[in-house]
Amino acid sequence: MTWDRFALLYARVEADLAKALQRGHGLGLSEYRALVQLAGASGGELRMQELAEAVGLNQSSVTRLVARLEEAGMTRRDLCPADRRGVYSVITDEGRARLAEATPTYERSLAAALEQADDDPALSRLVLAVRG
Repeated sequence: MTWDRFALLYARVEADLAKALQRGHGLGLSEYRALVQLAGASGGELRMQELAEAVGLNQSSVTRLVARLEEAGMTRRDLCPADRRGVYSVITDEGRARLAEATPTYERSLAAALEQADDDPALSRLVLAVRG
Protein backbone atom coordinates (compact mmCIF):
# COMPACT_ATOMS: atom_id res chain seq x y z
CA MET A 1 0.00 0.00 0.00
CA THR A 2 1.34 3.43 -0.94
CA TRP A 3 0.45 4.99 2.42
CA ASP A 4 2.49 2.37 4.28
CA ARG A 5 5.49 3.01 2.03
CA PHE A 6 5.10 6.74 2.58
CA ALA A 7 5.02 6.20 6.37
CA LEU A 8 8.21 4.12 6.10
CA LEU A 9 9.95 6.80 4.02
CA TYR A 10 8.86 9.52 6.43
CA ALA A 11 10.04 7.55 9.48
CA ARG A 12 13.45 6.81 7.95
CA VAL A 13 14.05 10.40 6.89
CA GLU A 14 12.87 11.83 10.22
CA ALA A 15 15.16 9.47 12.15
CA ASP A 16 18.18 10.47 10.05
CA LEU A 17 17.41 14.18 10.43
CA ALA A 18 16.91 13.87 14.18
CA LYS A 19 20.22 12.02 14.65
CA ALA A 20 22.18 14.51 12.56
CA LEU A 21 20.76 17.57 14.32
CA GLN A 22 21.24 16.09 17.78
CA ARG A 23 24.79 14.92 17.09
CA GLY A 24 25.92 18.00 15.25
CA HIS A 25 24.11 20.77 17.08
CA GLY A 26 22.42 19.45 20.22
CA LEU A 27 19.03 20.27 18.69
CA GLY A 28 15.99 18.07 18.47
CA LEU A 29 14.09 17.98 15.21
CA SER A 30 11.07 19.77 16.72
CA GLU A 31 13.37 22.43 18.16
CA TYR A 32 14.94 22.97 14.75
CA ARG A 33 11.54 23.22 13.10
CA ALA A 34 10.33 25.67 15.73
CA LEU A 35 13.35 27.89 15.06
CA VAL A 36 12.64 27.71 11.32
CA GLN A 37 9.03 28.79 11.87
CA LEU A 38 9.97 31.61 14.24
CA ALA A 39 12.74 32.89 11.97
CA GLY A 40 10.30 33.03 9.07
CA ALA A 41 7.52 34.72 11.00
CA SER A 42 6.87 38.44 10.97
CA GLY A 43 8.94 39.98 13.75
CA GLY A 44 10.42 36.57 14.52
CA GLU A 45 7.49 35.74 16.77
CA LEU A 46 4.45 33.48 16.86
CA ARG A 47 1.69 32.91 19.38
CA MET A 48 2.24 29.65 21.17
CA GLN A 49 -0.83 28.12 19.49
CA GLU A 50 0.40 29.19 16.05
CA LEU A 51 3.79 27.66 16.76
CA ALA A 52 2.15 24.44 17.95
CA GLU A 53 0.18 24.18 14.71
CA ALA A 54 3.20 25.07 12.57
CA VAL A 55 5.36 22.28 14.02
CA GLY A 56 2.57 19.74 14.50
CA LEU A 57 2.56 19.59 18.30
CA ASN A 58 -0.15 19.90 20.92
CA GLN A 59 -0.19 22.80 23.38
CA SER A 60 1.57 21.03 26.26
CA SER A 61 4.30 19.66 23.98
CA VAL A 62 5.00 23.06 22.45
CA THR A 63 5.14 24.59 25.94
CA ARG A 64 7.87 22.10 26.92
CA LEU A 65 9.64 22.67 23.60
CA VAL A 66 9.65 26.44 24.07
CA ALA A 67 10.88 26.03 27.65
CA ARG A 68 13.91 24.08 26.35
CA LEU A 69 14.59 26.73 23.69
CA GLU A 70 14.31 29.50 26.27
CA GLU A 71 16.64 27.71 28.67
CA ALA A 72 19.21 27.50 25.87
CA GLY A 73 18.77 31.23 25.08
CA MET A 74 17.34 30.61 21.61
CA THR A 75 13.89 32.07 22.29
CA ARG A 76 12.13 34.26 24.81
CA ARG A 77 8.48 34.71 25.71
CA ASP A 78 6.59 37.94 25.27
CA LEU A 79 3.05 38.92 26.19
CA CYS A 80 0.64 40.10 23.52
CA PRO A 81 0.06 43.84 24.08
CA ALA A 82 -3.57 43.64 22.92
CA ASP A 83 -4.42 40.52 24.94
CA ARG A 84 -2.29 40.00 28.05
CA ARG A 85 -3.30 36.33 28.09
CA GLY A 86 -1.69 35.79 24.68
CA VAL A 87 1.90 34.57 24.85
CA TYR A 88 4.38 34.79 22.01
CA SER A 89 7.57 32.85 21.47
CA VAL A 90 10.24 35.11 19.97
CA ILE A 91 13.48 33.92 18.36
CA THR A 92 16.64 35.51 19.76
CA ASP A 93 19.93 36.30 18.03
CA GLU A 94 21.31 33.10 19.59
CA GLY A 95 18.39 31.17 18.10
CA ARG A 96 19.05 32.64 14.67
CA ALA A 97 22.74 31.78 14.95
CA ARG A 98 22.02 28.15 15.97
CA LEU A 99 19.52 27.85 13.13
CA ALA A 100 22.08 29.17 10.64
CA GLU A 101 24.65 26.65 11.93
CA ALA A 102 22.21 23.71 11.82
CA THR A 103 20.55 24.37 8.46
CA PRO A 104 23.40 23.03 6.29
CA THR A 105 23.42 19.84 8.41
CA TYR A 106 19.65 19.50 8.00
CA GLU A 107 19.85 20.00 4.23
CA ARG A 108 22.78 17.57 3.78
CA SER A 109 21.09 14.95 5.95
CA LEU A 110 17.80 15.32 4.10
CA ALA A 111 19.52 14.90 0.73
CA ALA A 112 21.47 11.86 1.99
CA ALA A 113 18.38 10.23 3.52
CA LEU A 114 16.42 10.68 0.30
CA GLU A 115 19.34 9.35 -1.74
CA GLN A 116 19.53 6.26 0.45
CA ALA A 117 15.76 5.74 0.26
CA ASP A 118 15.94 6.11 -3.52
CA ASP A 119 18.02 2.92 -3.61
CA ASP A 120 15.05 0.99 -2.18
CA PRO A 121 12.82 -0.06 -5.09
CA ALA A 122 9.74 0.09 -2.84
CA LEU A 123 10.44 3.77 -2.07
CA SER A 124 12.04 5.18 -5.21
CA ARG A 125 8.78 6.41 -6.77
CA LEU A 126 7.88 8.20 -3.54
CA VAL A 127 11.32 9.78 -3.35
CA LEU A 128 10.87 11.05 -6.90
CA ALA A 129 7.51 12.56 -5.92
CA VAL A 130 8.97 14.19 -2.80
CA ARG A 131 11.82 15.72 -4.75
CA GLY A 132 9.23 17.11 -7.17
